[in-house]
Amino acid sequence: MRARSFFISTLKEAPADADVVSQQYMIRAGMIKKLAAGVYTYMPMGLRVIRKIEGIIREEMNRAGAVELLMPIVQPAELWMETGRWEKYGPELLRIKDRHDRDFVIQPTSEEVVTDVARQEIKSWRQLPVNFWHIQTKFRDERRPRFGVMRGREFTMKDAYSFDRDEAGAGVSYQKMYDAYQRIFSRIGLLFRAVRADTGAIGGSRSHEFQVIANAGEDVIAYCPDSDYAANIELAEAQSVLGGRGEAKETLEKRATPGQEKCELVSEYLGIDFLKCIKSVVLAADRTNEKGEPLPAKIVLVLLRADHELNEVKAGHIPELKDGFRFATDEEILAAFGSKPGYLGPIGAREDVAIYADLTAADMTDFCCGANEEGYHYTGANFGRDLPEPVKMDLRNVVEGDASPDGKGTLKLQRGIEVGHVFFLGTRYSEPMQATFLDENGKPQPIQMGCYGIGVTRVAGAAIEQCHDDKGIIWPESIAPFEVVICPMNYSKSEEVKKTADALYESLKAEGVDVILDDRDMRPGVMFADWELIGVPHRIVIGDRGLKNGEVEYADRRNLAEKTMVKTEEAVAFVKSRLKKFAA
Repeated sequence: MRARSFFISTLKEAPADADVVSQQYMIRAGMIKKLAAGVYTYMPMGLRVIRKIEGIIREEMNRAGAVELLMPIVQPAELWMETGRWEKYGPELLRIKDRHDRDFVIQPTSEEVVTDVARQEIKSWRQLPVNFWHIQTKFRDERRPRFGVMRGREFTMKDAYSFDRDEAGAGVSYQKMYDAYQRIFSRIGLLFRAVRADTGAIGGSRSHEFQVIANAGEDVIAYCPDSDYAANIELAEAQSVLGGRGEAKETLEKRATPGQEKCELVSEYLGIDFLKCIKSVVLAADRTNEKGEPLPAKIVLVLLRADHELNEVKAGHIPELKDGFRFATDEEILAAFGSKPGYLGPIGAREDVAIYADLTAADMTDFCCGANEEGYHYTGANFGRDLPEPVKMDLRNVVEGDASPDGKGTLKLQRGIEVGHVFFLGTRYSEPMQATFLDENGKPQPIQMGCYGIGVTRVAGAAIEQCHDDKGIIWPESIAPFEVVICPMNYSKSEEVKKTADALYESLKAEGVDVILDDRDMRPGVMFADWELIGVPHRIVIGDRGLKNGEVEYADRRNLAEKTMVKTEEAVAFVKSRLKKFAA
C-alpha cells in the first residue's frame, strides 16, 4: 500500500468527550469517527485492524472445528418471547416495529436465532456435536455509552454456539472453545487472564471471562499469584476472615450516637474498633399479585462487616432477590425499621424482613450495630443471644490479602477489560424453544448448549489501553494496520531515495510483508508523528545521508530511541528477522 493511494487522516488533539486513551488515540489516528453516541464509522486504518482480529479468530474457530454461518441483525420478537428475554432483557434491547406493526429486535446476541436453526435442522444424535458461529454487528442500547469502542452501542462480535447430546459432551465443546480463546488472545499478543465469571443476562451455569490486563479496565479481577485461581470480583469467593465465631464477652448496651450515621463515625464516637461494627444494607424486591397489581416490596437486610462492600451479583442469589432487586427507598426503610438510614440493625427488625449475614459478619461477636432508632446504636451484640441466627451467605467483594479459595495463597486484585466470554448454557434455551433431538432409543432429548463471544471491536480498544505511550498506539504486530512503514525523506526530490524506497517496498511486498510506503512528501517530524500515533510496529527511514553509506535506518515502535543502521541490500532480510510471523 502507498500512502497516497490510501486514506490517512490524523488529528493533533482528541475531542473533549474522548475520556480514555484508546478512544482518544483511535480518533486522533483516524481509525474511527463518531456518528452518534456509542456509534462509530470505522475508517480505513481502523478497519484494517478489525479485519486482522477477525482473521485470527476465523483461523482458530476453523481449527477448533466450528462451522461458520451468518445470522441476521434484525430478529423477530416472537423468538425472544419464547425464552422470556423479551421482558427480562431490559432497556438495552432495542425494540422496533415494521410497517405491519410487528415487533422485532436489533440483536444484542443470537441465542434465540441459532436455537431456532438447531430445532429445525438437528433431528438425530448422529448430527451432534456441532458448533455454529458468525461475526456480526450487534446493538445494545447502553444508557451511557462511553470509552469509545469499549462501551459502544453498536459493535462487532464473534459469537459461537455449541450443541451436544449431554452435559459431558457439552463440557468437551466448552473446553475446545476455552482452548481456542487462549490461542486467539495469545496470537493477538495481549496480556490476559481467563477468570471465572457470573453468567449474567445470557444465563447458564459455567462461565469464564477473558480479561485483558489494563489500568483502564472496568472489571476487577481477583487472582492468586501462587496458583491458577482467577475470578472476576463479582464471582470471587470470599471466605470469613475470622475463621469462626469467638465467645461472647460483652453485655448488650444501647448507646446514644447523635448524628453518627456511618460506621467510621460511630466507632470513633464510641471509642470502639471499627472492625467490630456491622453495617446494614437494605434491599427490596418488587412484587405483584396474581392480577399483576403491585404489592409492597419484599425487604431484605444484608449484614456486612464495616470494612466490606456488598457484592450485588452475589446478593442476586439470595432467594428473595433472585428475580431482581433494588436498594430500598427511605420510605420503605422507615416503614420496615422505624428509623431512617444510618441507625439500622438486625435487633428488633420487623418479622417479615429477611436477614442475611455475610460469612465474616456472621462470625462476629460483641459487635456494634444500629438500634433502629435515630441517634442510637447497640454495642456488645451477639447472634443467638441478642438476636436470632442469620442466614449465612458469601455476600461481599473480596479484598487483597483474602485467602485464595483454593487454599494456595492470598488474593491480589488487578483491573481488566473483558474481551471474551464463554458460557455453558445447558438447556436454558433449548427447553423453552423445544430444540430436541432423537437419542439412540428414538426418544426426544433437549440439546445441551454452550455460547462463546468475543468483542471484536472491543479487542482493538483493549489492545490500545494495554499497549501505548505518550506518542500514540503501540499495536501488537499481529493486528497492526500495517506491519512496516517506509518513511522516505524528500521522496519526490531525491531520485536515489525514491529508487531505494520503491525497491524496498516492492521487495517486502513480494516477501509477504504488510508494508506501507509513505509517499506523501511530508516534513520528517510530521511524518514520524503520524506513524508513531498510528502505531505501526516497524519503521524504515530512507534518506540521502544514510544512502551515502549504503544504509537505511530501522526503529522499533516499542523503543524509538534505539536506532539501527542497516545495509540497504540487507534491509529485507533484517526486517523479516524482526517480524514474529517469520520467526514462527
